[in-house]
Amino acid sequence: MAFGWIDEQAELRRRAGLVRTLRPRPADSPLLDLASNDYLGLARHPETVAGAAAAARAWGGGATGSRLVTGSTELHAELERELAEHCGFESALAFSSGYAANLAAVTALAPHGSLIVSDAGNHASLIDGCRLARGTTQVVAHADPDAVRKALGTHAGPAVAVSDTVFSVDGDAAPLAALAAACRAYGAGLVVDDAHGLGVLGEGGQGAAHAAGLAGADDVVVTVTLSKSLGSQGGAVLGPARVVEHLVNAARTFIFDTGLAPAAAGAALAALRLLRREPQRAARARAVAGELHARLTAAGLEAVRPDAAVVSVRAPSPEAAVRWAADCRSAGLAVGCFRPPSVPDGISRLRLTARADLSGAELERAVRVIGETRP
Repeated sequence: MAFGWIDEQAELRRRAGLVRTLRPRPADSPLLDLASNDYLGLARHPETVAGAAAAARAWGGGATGSRLVTGSTELHAELERELAEHCGFESALAFSSGYAANLAAVTALAPHGSLIVSDAGNHASLIDGCRLARGTTQVVAHADPDAVRKALGTHAGPAVAVSDTVFSVDGDAAPLAALAAACRAYGAGLVVDDAHGLGVLGEGGQGAAHAAGLAGADDVVVTVTLSKSLGSQGGAVLGPARVVEHLVNAARTFIFDTGLAPAAAGAALAALRLLRREPQRAARARAVAGELHARLTAAGLEAVRPDAAVVSVRAPSPEAAVRWAADCRSAGLAVGCFRPPSVPDGISRLRLTARADLSGAELERAVRVIGETRP
């Protein structure tokens, strides 16, 4: 029978407690949201929504084609200019998703004969980029610049190190300055995914690379998503103009993909301008994360100290994590639930988002619910 093996896989997932299901949410959810990536609380901000609506009215519902055909509008160019300026880079290139941006950066910058040194904790999009690239990938220990240095020392040709800036599972930050030093010792490039750093880290949310003093460097490329702190959808690659020009000509997820929808570009641009006008939102997100961690640990829960806006709480098993998240939902609290294979260390946990717009009362309520429902 065609696809008969799917039933076997489904049964294995069921036995392991790893079944995933879609849960469509209503437009007006009564749940307290600590599950989304809306770090600055801008997804529903009136200015973000107005930016999306204005762009849709002006440009229509879709981009109508790939960026190299009809999918590039003046709005895309405006977004790219302001995003590059905010983050301190020479140039930027917008993609339909952060996933597509990561695939583009890794595959286009790691040709045949090159070495890719990839952190063991990297996001799936970076991992997939490594798999699709024509270079050879060597996976090294998590957040270990010495391991990166050692790997680069084994290769005589072109090389690039690839890492998240803030890892999505536990919210820990990569040692970017040390990684850059390791790369520079061997003339290698550094590609970092700042999905969870943009809008949260750096002065005014300029990002992790800016905070590490790497913004604008000719050997550093940063990818970002527009779907987290900027409350929209899409992604971008930031870096030297010659790198961006290379991506326009060589990155398959740019050349062959339909351009970012104008409404998403308009929403992201409006949110970016709001952040630049109200830079304190970034510091507020970090402060909320620190307060959430302090309250969780005071309640006797095993929480990982956050470096940005992600706070994770360890669960005893995949089944317990699923049940814990479901019990939180029943009590009015939405939390993320990370289990294998999403977590490389095999440890299941709840993943909490410390949004800049959360109040003290909401934090107190969240910690109380998590504590009362713990397995």
